[in-house]
Amino acid sequence: MIKSMTGYGIANYDGEGSHFSVEIKSLNSKFFDLSLRLPKEFSDKELLLRNECSKLLERGKVNVNISSDIENPLAKAAKINKVLLKHYYAELRTVAEELGEPTTNLLKTALTLPEVISYAEAVADEGEWEKVYAVFLRAIEQFNKFRVDEGEVLKNDLLQRAKSIMELQTIVEEKETDRIPLIREKLAGYLDKAVGKDNVDQNRFEQELIYYIDKLDITEEKVRLRSHCNYFIKALDAADANGKKLAFISQEMGREINTLGSKANNAEIQQIVVKMKEELEKIKEQLLNVL
Repeated sequence: MIKSMTGYGIANYDGEGSHFSVEIKSLNSKFFDLSLRLPKEFSDKELLLRNECSKLLERGKVNVNISSDIENPLAKAAKINKVLLKHYYAELRTVAEELGEPTTNLLKTALTLPEVISYAEAVADEGEWEKVYAVFLRAIEQFNKFRVDEGEVLKNDLLQRAKSIMELQTIVEEKETDRIPLIREKLAGYLDKAVGKDNVDQNRFEQELIYYIDKLDITEEKVRLRSHCNYFIKALDAADANGKKLAFISQEMGREINTLGSKANNAEIQQIVVKMKEELEKIKEQLLNVL
C-alpha cells in the first residue's frame, strides 16, 4: 500500500472539566525524525509516547503537539510561605526604623521577595492520562488515514508515468525496425564513396558490420526496461509501504533508459528517450514523498 510521507491528524477531548488536544503533522524525510511537545504534567510519559510514535508513524519528519487544560482551582492557587514572609517583614521594618523611613507598604514589598509566593505544579492522575492516550490514538488513526488517501493520489500518478514509459518504449520498438537497415545502407554508401564499390571486400564488410551492429543492439535494454516497469507497477500494489523499494527499481529503470539512449544512434529514438527521462524524473520526485 502506497502511503504519503506527508500527513496530518488531530483529535480532541472535552468533558469533566478537562480539555485535551493532540495534533500530528509530518513532512518527507529519509529517516524518522520526531519532535514531541507535551504538557509538563505528562512529562513522565514522554518515552512511552516516543516509542509508540516510532512504531505507528514509521518514517518522516513528524511533529506531535499535545496540549491540555485541566480545570483544577487548587492547582492554580497561590501558596504563601508565612514563615519567610514574617522574616522578610521584620527585617524590612527594622531597617526602615533605623533609617527613619516610613513603615507603610512593607507587607506589599515583602510579598514580592523571592520564594514568598509559589504556585503548585499541575499533576495529572492516571485517569487523565488514559483520556490523553485515547485522544493520541485517535489522532494517529486520522493521521494514517490522511497518509493513505494522499498515497492513493501518488499511486495513480506513479502508475500513469510508468505506463507512459512503457508506451514510449513501444514507439521506440516501432522506430527501431528501420534503424539497422539504415545504418547498413549509410556505411555502404561511405565505403562506395571512399574506395569504390568494386574495391570493397564484402565478406570483411559483413564481419565488421555484424560487430558494429552488435554494439548498437538494444534488445537486452528493452527487455530489462519493460521488466523493471512491470515490477514497479506490481510493487505499487504491494501490501506494505515500499517507497525505498520503488526508489531502487526506478534507479534500475534509469540505467536501462540511459543505455538505450547512448546505443540508439538514431535522432528520433533519442528524442523519445528524452521523454522517458522526463517521466522518470517526475517519478523520482514523487517517490521522495512516498513512505
